[in-house]
Amino acid sequence: MTALTPRPGIMDIKPYVGGKNSADGAVRSIKLASNENDLGPSPKAVEAYLSCASMLHRYPEGGADDLREAIAEVHGLDPARIVTGCGSDEVLTLLTRAYAGPEDHVLYSQYGFLMYPLNARGVGAQPVAAPEQALVADVDQLLAKVTPNTRIVFLANPNNPTGSLLPFPEVRRLHAGLPASTLLVLDAAYAEYVTDPDYSPGTELVDAADNVVMARTFSKIYGLAALRVGWAYCSPVVADVLNRIRNPFNVPLPAQIAAAAAVRDQEHVARVRDYTVAKRTWLAGELTALGLTVHPSHGNFLLVDFPADGPNTAARVYEALMADGIILRAMASYGLPNALRITIGAADSLDIMLASLKNILGRNTD
Repeated sequence: MTALTPRPGIMDIKPYVGGKNSADGAVRSIKLASNENDLGPSPKAVEAYLSCASMLHRYPEGGADDLREAIAEVHGLDPARIVTGCGSDEVLTLLTRAYAGPEDHVLYSQYGFLMYPLNARGVGAQPVAAPEQALVADVDQLLAKVTPNTRIVFLANPNNPTGSLLPFPEVRRLHAGLPASTLLVLDAAYAEYVTDPDYSPGTELVDAADNVVMARTFSKIYGLAALRVGWAYCSPVVADVLNRIRNPFNVPLPAQIAAAAAVRDQEHVARVRDYTVAKRTWLAGELTALGLTVHPSHGNFLLVDFPADGPNTAARVYEALMADGIILRAMASYGLPNALRITIGAADSLDIMLASLKNILGRNTD
């Protein structure tokens, strides 16, 4: 009897492992691993979510029309060019399913989001990583990797896990160097945290070209990670394709209603951004004073380098913090074994983490 086997490439996938939710065996669990917004969602979003309790027997509106109208209203976009998804993860997966397949190449920068190569392998395509320069996407290296088989280029901007930002003129240069048959996906999950006045998440490029998509999420600054809501802004041609292959009820009704209320509360977004930028600057200073290398970040997290050997390696510090009930994100799976990523969480959580880290580093150097 022939054994049941999946499509070629599936078994080459290393399953994505997110940040741990609890510290096994510890008396407390302080999670600073998944870039969640510890300030929480807008109270208006919570109120909207709770208002759905009597409607749980109803299917959601398939096209998420009200949510798309709210997004369009706030961002000045055409709602017909917005496609919603179960988190931006689904948007990225749908794009890969739609535009890549066996023998195709899916290109991304060296330290880009791990889901890019995972999605590529899932459709039988070949993931291709372009080297970065000082943890920043390098346009010349990306363009050098483009071949006639390159169907999609994923660019996270700001990037996770490095926090780096590619200037928009470089994004334009990347797009200009791509053939019209290659799709450029601008993953702007952390766009709302950027304070650089010259930054753009890519709406201008989407408006000007059919082969550009901007992906966004409600999981980060909006604090709705549990509800899984994301969206794409794209050309009518791409929107038509995505709407043909997405599940008909892919965003639950409570998620749609909460997200619409969240996006309309831009005062809450501003408060979260201001808090995050201030705490990120403070924490970077504290960690630098400990002799650690802290990379510049435009997201709600910091990437921190630890010594490559000795008692204070990233792996050892990670385990020591975990034993104390503090959960950071190890970066070995991204090819950054000497780094840990720290979410800019609640003030008290950051204080506890920093005190524990100082104790660990001091104890190991006595």
